[in-house]
Amino acid sequence: MKEKIEKLRELSSQAELGGGIQRIEKQHQAGKLTARERIDLLLDKGTFMEFDKFVTHRCTNFGMEKQKYLGDGVVTGTGLINGRTVFVFAQDFTVFGGSLSKTLAEKICKVMDMAVNMGAPVIGLNDSGGARIQEGIQSLAGYTDIFLRNTLSSGVIPQISAIMGPCAGGAVYSPALTDFIFMVKDTSYMFLTGPDVIKTVTNEDVTKEDLGGCSVHNSTSGVAHFATENDTDCIIKIRELMSYLPQNNMEEAPFKATIDDANRIEPNLETIVPDNPNMPYDMKDVIKKIVDDGHFFEVHEDFAKNIVVGYARLNGKTIGIVANQPQVLAGALNVDASVKAGRFVRFCDAFNIPLLTFVDVPGFMPGVSEEKGGIIRHGAKLLYAYAEATVPKVTLITRKAYGGAYCVMSSKHLRGDINYAYPTAEVAVMGPEGAVKILSRKDIAEASDKAAKEKELVQEYRDTFANPYRAAELGYIDEIIEPSVTRPKLIRAFEMLANKRIGNLPRKHGNIPL
Repeated sequence: MKEKIEKLRELSSQAELGGGIQRIEKQHQAGKLTARERIDLLLDKGTFMEFDKFVTHRCTNFGMEKQKYLGDGVVTGTGLINGRTVFVFAQDFTVFGGSLSKTLAEKICKVMDMAVNMGAPVIGLNDSGGARIQEGIQSLAGYTDIFLRNTLSSGVIPQISAIMGPCAGGAVYSPALTDFIFMVKDTSYMFLTGPDVIKTVTNEDVTKEDLGGCSVHNSTSGVAHFATENDTDCIIKIRELMSYLPQNNMEEAPFKATIDDANRIEPNLETIVPDNPNMPYDMKDVIKKIVDDGHFFEVHEDFAKNIVVGYARLNGKTIGIVANQPQVLAGALNVDASVKAGRFVRFCDAFNIPLLTFVDVPGFMPGVSEEKGGIIRHGAKLLYAYAEATVPKVTLITRKAYGGAYCVMSSKHLRGDINYAYPTAEVAVMGPEGAVKILSRKDIAEASDKAAKEKELVQEYRDTFANPYRAAELGYIDEIIEPSVTRPKLIRAFEMLANKRIGNLPRKHGNIPL
């Protein structure tokens, strides 16, 4: 028995070295942790249970039978994050550059299947050169097996991807199918075709960073949701995100006790929204004054900044927040903002996370580029998401709520449960200036002082229509509240809605305007 135990220990140590000491050192020199170091940092200490540690590839082409490593380029298993079960796989760049073989794919599929069966999240730490070319079609089959599981698991368990190195070709589609993507500055890349191929095909010169680096996918393409400083920062943020999410679509998000008073009054909220309706302000200032301990975990922070999405807690309970941002494009909805918010709303609805919507929106962004870019189709995605959502929905109009954008932003007409407004709210078909130019064109044209007449009519329209009282008279606003009592009002609303149960009509699935 002693000899057998020694052999087990020897093989185990061999597997844990991956591609060997030299390649591990090279990984460190590149500013990256190894697969095992990442898992150790991600999971609660001492909780990792590894699977398939001794698996090797079965390829015999191109002399591959002479190059075998225990584990074959990916570390898989299960463990705990803050005491809750998760399943994890981490590609090992020290073994064949983390390239995907059929056996490597089988290891990943195994933990994905277990995650679904156990109702627990799955986290993928990606660091791979792509398909293992020596295996040909088998590698492509392996990728597709993973894509299928990503798709069937969507909306059933949370799926998190961290890009912690290269991710190229077909490899990018597995992360793209997951719920959240983290990237690491300077060391992570995502692209379908690399710079060399682009140079050959289109004669364009581009660096990996400019083509598919962290900044590109967080601020321009919107592919990634989080930009992190390094591997450690990335993993810390994954752990924080997990603290807001439920284990699966049948459970609720974890409760976290707070000493922040549920009845806290916040007088400063009365001065954040300017009296001048054309003055910008930071909606995040409003959010942080209301939520537990002023802590807001923002998602997609660098993309479509005219809308803000993320997680916070109210009296210990997780909520998803969607908010127009008056500081950027006056908070107007454009293509990117609609897609960003629509996706977030659908995730929250799939995983039983109540939605809180802050509204200050002058409308959809006008312009030729927006129309040609499909603002009608993309704006409909956000409308669809809110209309379909059955989780508790509470809405607060802080200032402008104009036209179709009013309808879209979780209005009463899209089954908003509780709709509040500040006294500063302006709920109307359009802004006073635009409305007066249409409704009173003749009166202005006949006036001796056209500018004075227009100013008078604008103020008259604002006093009559650009306020929350007409909407409240019609029951579209449940209550007009003083800003200082926002926190207790919202907490009580969500407590009242805790047992909400509504459904949608029976169907295979809807046809969201993709």
